[in-house]
Amino acid sequence: MQTSQEGLKREVGVWGLSANIVNIMIGAGIFVLPAIIAETMGAAGVLAYLFCGLLIGLIMLCFAEAGSKVTHSGGGYAYVETAFGPFPGYLVAIFLLMGGIFSDAAVSNALIEILGLAFPVFKNPTVRILTLFLIFSGLAMLNVIGVKQGIGLVKINTVAKLIPLLLLAFFGWKDVEWLNFSWETAPTIENLGEASLILFFAFQGGDSGLVIGGEIKDPQKTIPRAIFIGISVVLVLYIMLQLVSQGILGADLPNFKEAPLAEVAKIIFGPIGFTLLMVGAGISMFGMLSGEILNIPRLLFRVSRDGVIPFRRLAAIHHRFKTPYLAILIYAGLGFTFAVIGGFRTLAAIGAASMLLQYFLVSLSVLKLRKMKDLENGGFKIPFGPTVPILSAGIIVFFLSNLSTLEKQAMIVGIVVLTVVYFSGKLYKKLVKNKV
Repeated sequence: MQTSQEGLKREVGVWGLSANIVNIMIGAGIFVLPAIIAETMGAAGVLAYLFCGLLIGLIMLCFAEAGSKVTHSGGGYAYVETAFGPFPGYLVAIFLLMGGIFSDAAVSNALIEILGLAFPVFKNPTVRILTLFLIFSGLAMLNVIGVKQGIGLVKINTVAKLIPLLLLAFFGWKDVEWLNFSWETAPTIENLGEASLILFFAFQGGDSGLVIGGEIKDPQKTIPRAIFIGISVVLVLYIMLQLVSQGILGADLPNFKEAPLAEVAKIIFGPIGFTLLMVGAGISMFGMLSGEILNIPRLLFRVSRDGVIPFRRLAAIHHRFKTPYLAILIYAGLGFTFAVIGGFRTLAAIGAASMLLQYFLVSLSVLKLRKMKDLENGGFKIPFGPTVPILSAGIIVFFLSNLSTLEKQAMIVGIVVLTVVYFSGKLYKKLVKNKV
């Protein structure tokens, strides 16, 4: 059994990591995405997927190279901290943790709403809280028992969420009207940019699957392969669903913003199709939660171990299961708390926008990591020299410029607050040390 330098078991292989990436990337968004893209791009929506797939592919190439060089837990935080030092790493880590907690809280509430549609008892406030507790505590305990069990559930959830979507993509072609693919007008560059920004957030999340770096077998080979498989599966599936939705609903597709895929399923399979897709949406949300509670606590574990946050005990590893059990329990507890409280739209905006900051710094970190001789371990290297990392960083700058005013303001406020906290903490430690 391989063990990392952190004392964690390396039990996650190529297919486990691929499933982890796919599971995180395919969330609830795909169930409404076709209508949103059709509203912006019309019948040419598939062009936005191809364009955004290329862009996200360049960014994930940077993650592949960085992940094959920096092989301990932490994902983007570990790559940035190794390349640029504690402060940039701290910003990435806190933003990732916040984004994870807030998205988990939002997704878990959406899951309860879906359950409430089928079983009204879940609309009862007490039942809602109890269900949230069972979800977060159950997933936490499973992941405490072992990463093998956690990644096993992720594999099951990935297959379960893919089945209804693949059925839709496969059987939908019998009801496609080919005239629905004709363009009335060519999309503009502005249309493509707007649609790509929407799709970029739909494609993001695969990087979270790399946070378990300290538990991945042979990371130099496994990480690049899993990223390629994961991105390819998601891109092909998204394109197929957009084509089927456009081909069946045509110009009416933008009118079904709440549940376009459910409407398509109703046409293909009849009334049971709508139920099938609603169940699929619930499974997709639960799958995302299982992936988040597998992955993000490893980041909390790593930043505690590195002293980025003043809670060293969170770096504890269970003597029997060899998992960061305290980090898992605390993370799940925070997710449950925010899910119960709700009302954190601005904080969620900080988390969403800050993902771009992480991607920007990871892209640049590749250039720095290449110059660090102690990391020359035969890992994956992107061809064409610095071209891909520079292109990737430029893409992020483009997306940053297209964020909404709220997202820009939220990200700036978040950076300012975290900067003050970081340097205040360093000043406090220095004063205490001088007194001693």
